[in-house]
Amino acid sequence: MNLAIFLLFYVIIIISIIGYGLLFENILKNNVAIEFEYNLLGSLLFLIFLSFLTHFFLNHGYIHNTIILIIGTVSFIFHFFKKKKIIKEYFKYIFSIFGILTIALLATKTHDDFPYYHFPYTYYLTQENLIIGVGSLVHAFRTPSSIFYLNSLFYLPIIEYFLFNMGAILIFAISNLILIFKIKSDYCSKQYDFVFFLSLLSFLFVNIFFYRIAEHGTDRSAQILIFILFIEVFSLYRESVNLEKIFTKIFILLGLIISLKAFYVLYLIILFPILFQFKKNKFFLNFFRNFYFYLFSFIGLFLMLVNIFNSGCALYPVSITCFPNLDWSLFNEAKSSNDWYEQWAKAGAGPNHRVEDPINYIKGFNWVPNWIEMYFFNKVSDFIFGLFFLLLIVFFTFYSRNRIDIKIKNQNFIIYILIIILFLEWFYNHPSLRYGGFSLVALILFVPFSIYISKFISIKFLKKKIISLIILSLIIFVGRNISRINNEVEKYNYNVLTYPYYYLDEVNFRVDKIVNNIQINHQNCINKGKINCIGFEKISVTKKNIYYILKKNK
Repeated sequence: MNLAIFLLFYVIIIISIIGYGLLFENILKNNVAIEFEYNLLGSLLFLIFLSFLTHFFLNHGYIHNTIILIIGTVSFIFHFFKKKKIIKEYFKYIFSIFGILTIALLATKTHDDFPYYHFPYTYYLTQENLIIGVGSLVHAFRTPSSIFYLNSLFYLPIIEYFLFNMGAILIFAISNLILIFKIKSDYCSKQYDFVFFLSLLSFLFVNIFFYRIAEHGTDRSAQILIFILFIEVFSLYRESVNLEKIFTKIFILLGLIISLKAFYVLYLIILFPILFQFKKNKFFLNFFRNFYFYLFSFIGLFLMLVNIFNSGCALYPVSITCFPNLDWSLFNEAKSSNDWYEQWAKAGAGPNHRVEDPINYIKGFNWVPNWIEMYFFNKVSDFIFGLFFLLLIVFFTFYSRNRIDIKIKNQNFIIYILIIILFLEWFYNHPSLRYGGFSLVALILFVPFSIYISKFISIKFLKKKIISLIILSLIIFVGRNISRINNEVEKYNYNVLTYPYYYLDEVNFRVDKIVNNIQINHQNCINKGKINCIGFEKISVTKKNIYYILKKNK
């Protein structure tokens, strides 16, 4: 019964998201006609915008979220008969992808950061409207992500908070839809250029390497979208492209990527060569009539405001963005937090080790020898080996001795240089694969390989080859998840049928320790009779006593 209820809510949420996609497809058809799969992705951007906006005034409780879910469901029912063509074209793909992803949704072991701050922050959104200075409660509340705001909308009656991983599923599924239809479109139009192969490689990579949804966190969802972002940027320089259409897609992608992880704001640099190249085109005037451009802009604004209200910094832990005069400002803590993130990313800290002199360790390239020993071998080296094995399979699948003369435009080389610049920034400041490294390392290899193989492609049985590789990647995806579930059954006594939900530690989250200390200190303060003691009240306690939030007494 629990599994049936779990899957029922899974299906209802999917139907609601499709409903929002159909709504935008209908409303925006006279503005800019982008593909339906991008309107699905745009619906996630809209829901994130709505979540940010309402959180300033309301908590995301059952009533709030049920209304949002019902609106999407009603939209689906209303457009079902009006948009028969779209439904018919996309239904089998949506059904297949979300059906396969069901196996990834079933998990008891969550991401290591999930109990630390993903769940607590998302749960906080469902219990309270904005609390100024909440970043002082626990370190992890200083770095909000849009995926927390998206997931907070899936706090629903009966299922409660057990679909707080739905955001990653939706991004993963819709990204797969985009890549499949990109491959299909290029095949039908016989555009077998390097963008076609980059799309295929991205699809294979995402499903083989990012098979475990619980590991996505705030990082891998963004990196999946980064693959699609560069595919669209490279597509700008194809013949006979609709610039306004592609720019709309880029705004959707950048809006999601940057809001998922603040340091991805660096990816805005890809706009500069593009804007410079097309600055004389009239389509720039249409930006101010573009719905998704406004969503992109407002989400960026809301993200900064939330950061300021949480920590007193527009982009924590970048100390220069902090406002020291704000009472709740964490200006002093920002620099030490930034150093800690850098130390961790450079293998100077881990669950079982710390370097003796962290400040000196992270300077320059002092960290490189230890990073190579502790992290490159075997995490990065194994990852690179896996990439080369994937490229080898694709090479032998499509390679032919017949050379095709294809000219690569100079603009494409400029974009590739930007990828290298982003890679160098990643390597120097935060060289951990989870912090953007997966996508950058893969793109550095995929782009030149795609250019090369497109010049020696064999089109014989091309469709069968493409379908075979796609099916193979999905078989690997399913197989690895079955293996994962079997392991969780043995290791964690996971029962898929009676309790298909992820595990929540009833001993409470780490934030409770801080809460209890504050309560003890407050009581000691009262006992000593100090008149300047700040009072707190405890609110938002789950029935399993999982998480506390404090706010000042009025």
